[in-house]
Amino acid sequence: MQTDMKLTAEQAMEARHSVRKYDPNEAIPRGVLNEILRLAATAPSSWNLQHWRFLVVTDQAHKERLLPIAHGQEQVVKAHAAIVILADLEADKSARPVYDGALAQGYVSEQVRDSMISQIENAYRDNPQLARDEAIRNSSLAAMQLMLAAKAKGYDTCPMCGFDREKLIQAFNIPSRYLPSMIITLGKASAPAHPTQRFGLDELVIENSF
Repeated sequence: MQTDMKLTAEQAMEARHSVRKYDPNEAIPRGVLNEILRLAATAPSSWNLQHWRFLVVTDQAHKERLLPIAHGQEQVVKAHAAIVILADLEADKSARPVYDGALAQGYVSEQVRDSMISQIENAYRDNPQLARDEAIRNSSLAAMQLMLAAKAKGYDTCPMCGFDREKLIQAFNIPSRYLPSMIITLGKASAPAHPTQRFGLDELVIENSF
């Protein structure tokens, strides 16, 4: 059943919880799923390199293959989709398409385009640690936006880091360019999420300096 529920950003943040029990009979229309992914992809990223790809697993047979890789966590087969967040370890290769596109749209000058591409190439050259850090950091921004977009449209999610990365790469033929950083299950809850508590601001906020 499609939901017409829409929440504000604040409501989605308050309402989002990690759901582990899903109704397998609740399908998400492809148009709604695509809109959730589109909204996730509006996340910010360093140099606008958009260090994420989404491996969207909706086929039941493929979800069954994912189950042992996720250490038997049933949510991957009960949710409508399991979305593997892929962190782009070679995001610098996107520099020219990104800035050629920006130039074509009139967003930057040719001088700025060339300068930005040069910055990116210099930063990434012989620096795999930076490439990995940037990939995980920036793709995580898109992952969080995906979860909030889903909740805003009335659906539930759970981020998962408990999986065998190497087996996932092998089973789904993931190219070496991409590092699976997390799996997000997406669907309709069949039971409420476990209640949780959060630290108060007095424990979280440091004003100006330690």
